[in-house]
Amino acid sequence: MTEETGRARDAHDRWVARDAARVWHGFTQMSVYADNEPVIVDRAEGHEVIDVDGNRYLDAISSLWVTTLGHHVPELDAALAEQAARVAHTTLLGNGNTATIELAEALAPRLPVPDPHLLFASDGAASVEQALRIAFQHWHNRGVGGRTRYLALGGAYHGDTIGALSLGAGGFGTSMLDPLRFPVVRAPGYDDPDWAIGALDLLERHHGTLAAVVLEPLVQGAAGMHVADPDDVRRVVDAAQDLGLLVIADEVAVGFGRTGTLFASEQCGIAPDLCCVGKGITGGYLPLSATAVAPHVYESFLGPDLSEHTLYHGHSYSGNALACAVARRHLELIDEWDVLANVNARAAELGELLDRRIAKLDAVGAVRRRGLMTGVELAPPADGLRWGRRVCAEAVRRGVLLRPLGDVVVLMPLLTSTPEEIERIVATLVEAIERVAGSAA
Repeated sequence: MTEETGRARDAHDRWVARDAARVWHGFTQMSVYADNEPVIVDRAEGHEVIDVDGNRYLDAISSLWVTTLGHHVPELDAALAEQAARVAHTTLLGNGNTATIELAEALAPRLPVPDPHLLFASDGAASVEQALRIAFQHWHNRGVGGRTRYLALGGAYHGDTIGALSLGAGGFGTSMLDPLRFPVVRAPGYDDPDWAIGALDLLERHHGTLAAVVLEPLVQGAAGMHVADPDDVRRVVDAAQDLGLLVIADEVAVGFGRTGTLFASEQCGIAPDLCCVGKGITGGYLPLSATAVAPHVYESFLGPDLSEHTLYHGHSYSGNALACAVARRHLELIDEWDVLANVNARAAELGELLDRRIAKLDAVGAVRRRGLMTGVELAPPADGLRWGRRVCAEAVRRGVLLRPLGDVVVLMPLLTSTPEEIERIVATLVEAIERVAGSAA
C-alpha cells in the first residue's frame, strides 16, 4: 500500500459509523473520531495488522506497547488453545490455579525484585494501585506511623486510576481531577539533567513521612520518551533504600525487553522492593499484570486468619489462567528465539538511522531513545498545528501504524522486527515529516 494507490474504503466508513455509534475510545475526542480516519482492524498476521478493507499496516507502535513478538504467533496461539481446553479461569481468592502458579515460578527469578511473591491484576494501572496499597499497609502492619506519602517524579505517568493519577505529573487533561488526587512529594523528571540531585534533596528532607519512592526505571514513556542516566536512577534508589524507604519500580512500559534487557532495572543496577509489570507480559495477547513484592514487605502481611494484617485486595480476573499460560510460553519464547539479541541489534540500526536521517531534519527538535523505545520530538513553527497527529496520519497512509504523544512521534517496533522493517519505519517517518513540514512552509 502506498500513498499514490490510496486505501480501499468500501467497508471502512460503515465500520467507523458502527464504531462511533456504540464504542467510547479512551484518550480520544469522539466528536472528531471519524474525521481522523481511524484504522479498523479485522485481523493481523506477523508484524502487520489488516483493516476491514484488506489494507496492511506495519505495527510500529506494538499495539500501544503491548505486542512483543508479533501477531498470531503459532506458539502463543497453541498455548492459549491448550489452556482453554483445560480451564479458562478460576478465582485466586483463597484458591489456586496451576497455570498461575507455573507463571509465577517462571517469572519470579527473572524479576529485579529478589525472591518475590506476585499479586496479579489485569493492567498496569491496577498493578501500580496494588503497589501503593501494599506500601502503605506495610508500614501500618509494622506499627510505624506517619509514613503516608509517596515521592514521585515530574513527567511521571503510572496509569489513569486515581492512585496512579496522583503519582502522575498531570497532563492528558487530568488537572480537573485534582480534587480527587492525593498530594505527593514531587521531584524533577528525567527532562531535567539535575533530576537526581533534586530527588536526593527531597529524600533527605521528607524521608520520615514517605511510604515509598515510585519511579519508571530508565525511561519515562508517556512523558515523551525522556531517558535517564542509569547511574542517576541507581543513586536515587540506593539513597532511598539506605534511608529505609520502599522503592516501587514501574516496569509496565519498559519491561519485557523494550530497552534491551528484560527489565530496565537491570541496566540501572537496582533491586526495588516492589515492581509493577504489565503490557508485554503476555506478548500482547491478553490483559495481565503483576505486582512483585520482596520478602520483607510480603512477610509484614502475615498474621492470624482474618486479621488486619491481611491484604484485603484482589480482582475477579486476577491470575487469569488463559493469560498466565500465554505469558509463561511468551517468557520461554523470549529465550528460545534469543529475542533480546535481536532487540539490541535492531536498536543499534535504529539509532544509526535516526541520527543520520531524522535528527538533522529542521522539523525535528530532538530524538530520544533507549533500546527500541523512541520519541521523535517535532518542532512545529507555531502552537496548535497538531504536527504529531498529522505526521502519524501521513505514516498510516503509507502503511506504517504510528501514534503520537502530542508533538512527539513514538516509535515502538516489535521486538522481533527485521532490519528491513526498521529501515521502512524510518524512511516512512522521513517522508511523513517532510510532507507535513513542507505543507506548513
